[in-house]
Amino acid sequence: MAMVNILISLKFFAIFAIFFGYGVLDLEASHHVYHVDNLETSATAASESYRTAYHFQPPKNWMNDPNGPMIYKGIYHLFYQYNPKGVMWGNIVWAHSTSKDLVNWTPHEPALYPSQQSDINGTWSGSATFLTGGKPAMLYTGIDPLGQQVQNLATPKNSSDPYLIEWVKSAQNPIMEPTTQNQLNASSFRDPTTAWLGSDNHWRVVIGSKINRRGLLILYRSKDFVNWVKAKKPMHSAEGTGMWECPDFYPVGVDSVNGVDLPKLGPGIKHVLKVSLDDTKHDYYTIGKYDDKKDIYTPNYGSIDGDLGLRYDYGKFYASKTFFDSAKNRRILWGWINESSTIDDDMKKGWSGLQAVPRTILLDKSRMQLVQWPIQEIEKLRYNPVRLAGKVLKGGGARKVSGFTAAQANVEISFKVTNLEKAEVLNKDVNPQLLCSQKGTTVKGNIGPIGLHLFASKGMEEHTSVFFRIFRVQNKYKVLMCSDQSRSSLNPTTDKTTYGTFLEVDPLNEELSLRCLIDHSIVESFGGKGKSCITARVYPELAINENANLYAFNYGKESVTITNFSAWSMKKAQIN
Repeated sequence: MAMVNILISLKFFAIFAIFFGYGVLDLEASHHVYHVDNLETSATAASESYRTAYHFQPPKNWMNDPNGPMIYKGIYHLFYQYNPKGVMWGNIVWAHSTSKDLVNWTPHEPALYPSQQSDINGTWSGSATFLTGGKPAMLYTGIDPLGQQVQNLATPKNSSDPYLIEWVKSAQNPIMEPTTQNQLNASSFRDPTTAWLGSDNHWRVVIGSKINRRGLLILYRSKDFVNWVKAKKPMHSAEGTGMWECPDFYPVGVDSVNGVDLPKLGPGIKHVLKVSLDDTKHDYYTIGKYDDKKDIYTPNYGSIDGDLGLRYDYGKFYASKTFFDSAKNRRILWGWINESSTIDDDMKKGWSGLQAVPRTILLDKSRMQLVQWPIQEIEKLRYNPVRLAGKVLKGGGARKVSGFTAAQANVEISFKVTNLEKAEVLNKDVNPQLLCSQKGTTVKGNIGPIGLHLFASKGMEEHTSVFFRIFRVQNKYKVLMCSDQSRSSLNPTTDKTTYGTFLEVDPLNEELSLRCLIDHSIVESFGGKGKSCITARVYPELAINENANLYAFNYGKESVTITNFSAWSMKKAQIN
């Protein structure tokens, strides 16, 4: 759970909204301390247009980290950080919803809320573990009367109930806590992972922490899941990375099309370590090897810790959590998407935050990165298909595509590019996000920009653009993927950051593919069949509902061919 100790009075909200309204709203990932029990909201018709139709969010108020996702007795569970009293972080409980398909969700009473000395000031993030015999257990961070972060245990009151409505906290809580003896930082000791059982029949769990600027994972072992002993050494650490929040640790199969459950080991297995960096508010991962004898994780050569490493998502995506879906042998990723709007606008909307569509996650064939793709179940919401193929887009051209609901859609497009020898030369050390900002859709290249205008108003005063450019770096081609919000809204206080990354595809032998999930105020973009993902929050004032349009465009000098275009309107899911 993200934590920044900023005390803000209610009178300061307006100043804060103005000051932080443009370009730096990732600060909303921080958890501010508001000494306010109830904040009045006044949802307007315009703000209701921004509510999503098939992305998970509560009916009102603040939500952040996904917690303890799992499947139990055929029922999917999502717990999440929630403020039942307002649209900003505070009063945090574990809200709880269940589903049979990961698309339609039914709410229940909060599963965890402050009630013990060990969590009286907050029930923060944690993870689900299945104990021997299949009973689920939750490890979570609580805030004690001294403001210290401690770890707690809760189990279902009735494990025969597939909906797990009631939870009972251990009388031994806290089961892990910072003490003088273990020399832990009491303000940086949070977010336990899913635990796993070692070959010695002892449980392991890791907890995020830091020492000065060194981020680290503190390892604990236990025979009974109640009494835990801190290991002498961290499982992994990296200098200069700051606090590691919401860590996630899991195995992936080298040549498998299925997910893998903890504690899978062996020659065909690699391990993924994901950490949420409190300093940057982004999720980074490495792929490496776990030594189960020494309890040490080592990233592969070239797999980088910190903000130069790989990210799940190069837009708004944080505090993510995976779980193994035993019903379909897949690993599923949840991630929190925060706002691009100001606090003042959030109060008008009456809500803040939502969850990305759940994604399956696998190791890429290159074994150097992960591949993510929306769960197959989301496709049952598709209807009213529109398809195009074999259409040539000449340089400088754009084509409007209609026949579906452009504000609530699933769009897939593939481009075939020729004349690659005309690609512009690029410095190999350039920052891709900066490059996307400098070379937006208005800067014509030789090959690109080619992509989609989403949430486009009739006169193009507003539009969000997701696109590719192709460059030559030394003797290879490099594909840049951008999500440009610079013209997404006429609202001057909305964050309009442009996001970007390099897409690991070979345009000589592969088409450029893009899939966008569009849902009123969010665009999730998947490039190269899930090799790179960028999520954006979008708040147009003109291009809303039926006034939103979609265009395929090519503003490069060279013509490209649309080899496939498929678009569907998306039905509204039943969510909470």
